[in-house]
Amino acid sequence: MDEKQLIQEADYKAVRSSGAGGQNVNKVASKVELHFMLQDSLGLSEEEKERIAGKLQSRITNSGELILQCDESRSQHKNKEIVTQRFLDLIKESLKKPKPRKKTKPSKAAKLKRLREKKKLSKKKSSRKDPLKE
Repeated sequence: MDEKQLIQEADYKAVRSSGAGGQNVNKVASKVELHFMLQDSLGLSEEEKERIAGKLQSRITNSGELILQCDESRSQHKNKEIVTQRFLDLIKESLKKPKPRKKTKPSKAAKLKRLREKKKLSKKKSSRKDPLKE
């Protein structure tokens, strides 16, 4: 994964934001959208593209585009920094390989404890029975 290459391939679009800003919000395009075409990327190997596509399938459009947006700040530059960092974090997180699960068995002590508890509960319940009905 080449971070600089990914950032260069990302398309940024500034759009009008909702929220705080008063009258200024109607004039200034401070919300930033990041558009990234996953399959066209040269900064990722084919294996990495497949892994990302699998992990982020709910966030990728039908045309294979990943879209992120940020309107946290009133500053367009700050929003661009935030969305870029979010994008890189998302890509890094989706490239992490899950640790293989190790199968474990319950210990002998755990098995004995479970059986003792079972026997104890069984005695408690059998003591509640009416002895005349047997």
